[in-house]
Amino acid sequence: MNRRLVAVLVAVLAVFTIAPMASAQSTATLSDIRTGQHNGFSRVVLDLSGLPTEYRVSEVTGVSHCASGNPITVAGPGIQEILAVTLIGAAAHDDNGNLTYTGSRNFATPGLSNIRGVALTCDFEATLGVAVGYSNPYSWHRVFTLTSPNRLVIDVGL
Repeated sequence: MNRRLVAVLVAVLAVFTIAPMASAQSTATLSDIRTGQHNGFSRVVLDLSGLPTEYRVSEVTGVSHCASGNPITVAGPGIQEILAVTLIGAAAHDDNGNLTYTGSRNFATPGLSNIRGVALTCDFEATLGVAVGYSNPYSWHRVFTLTSPNRLVIDVGL
């Protein structure tokens, strides 16, 4: 009987010890959006406090705001295609609702060869959405994360 009681107590303590650590993980927050032109591709960089749990990428012809469902027109001329990037476990605000990214939420990128505009499409329940509009619908793209510092990189070929 004592062994059973000890086993139950150990199991209960393990749950209470592990649960706070799991919930202590915070959402990665966006601090900046940078763009740049490179030889053969245009780049968008999302500077983050940590890495998202996961991210999803899809090519679309239009985007809408995740909470309201209202359509979003990505700023910039000649957009033929949109790369919709959804970061799970990321936000543009902290746990108290304070914005961590205070830049434009929809802007044209006149200095880039193919990317024409960037828009935030979602900042709701630890989901951050970004739309990257570009002019050549036959372009390649790649999306990846880097650390030191943490960032998500979106490249779109010419």
